Amino acid sequence: MLAIDMVWDPSKGLDLGFFTLHYYSVMWIVAFLLGLQIMKRIYKHEGQSDASLDSLFIYAVIGIMLGARLGHVIFYQPELFTEDFFSIFLPVKFKGGFEFTGFMGLASHGAAIAMIISMYLYNKKVLHKTVLWILDRVVIPVASGAVFVRLGNFINSEIIGKPTGSDFGVTFKQLGENFPRHPAQLYEAGSYIFVFLALWYFYWKTEKSEQPGFLFGLFLVLLWSVRFIVEYVKEAQNIERADWLLNTGQLLSIPLILVGLYFMFIYKPKTKVN
Repeated sequence: MLAIDMVWDPSKGLDLGFFTLHYYSVMWIVAFLLGLQIMKRIYKHEGQSDASLDSLFIYAVIGIMLGARLGHVIFYQPELFTEDFFSIFLPVKFKGGFEFTGFMGLASHGAAIAMIISMYLYNKKVLHKTVLWILDRVVIPVASGAVFVRLGNFINSEIIGKPTGSDFGVTFKQLGENFPRHPAQLYEAGSYIFVFLALWYFYWKTEKSEQPGFLFGLFLVLLWSVRFIVEYVKEAQNIERADWLLNTGQLLSIPLILVGLYFMFIYKPKTKVN
């Protein structure tokens, strides 16, 4: 997949004069736009209106972005609540001088929790089906979006892997290093392609899409299992927890995997009694 000791030293983004358009931000935009096209096809198949799709896009963007940001701050950088509060919600930082940063510091666990909450609200206010109906379908574009988010992390030389101790890996020149590390971001991105294809297959080619909660559960099991495994070759995002048996990302992944198994193999929808 990679050349031996690949040297990686891209620019952060496009300099537009008054601000820099970060490639990481572009990857998020691509993720949402591609997700919209995927859901458009699914909604057409399901006979849902364009108006409900537009509302879904708004709920998803706001929910996922807000949840991802709050998740990062709560799980990895809680000091921002007292040291630079407004930087939590704005694409700028004030501590140490004003600077436009873009929306940086986003946690996928926070995004997952917020996605469930936002889809609950969307279903209650707009769709009027069941929250599992929409979750079983929205996880398909979410899985595709995860690919581009991790590519954005790779471009930013962030969420890096541990040194390989060999000639294999990627040397991240932006970090001022001259030794190769595991390209953990690419490991995840490549694995998430498989997660997306698996969900796509089960939705279009099998009757599992009619089993409430199955696709949602499959998404949780596959995606967070990938995250759990890849964490073994990642550098700790919180240095104070580096010596833990399981890091923060792994500890947060375990309950999501268990929830996924429950919906795949145990959950039975309640039947209405006339």
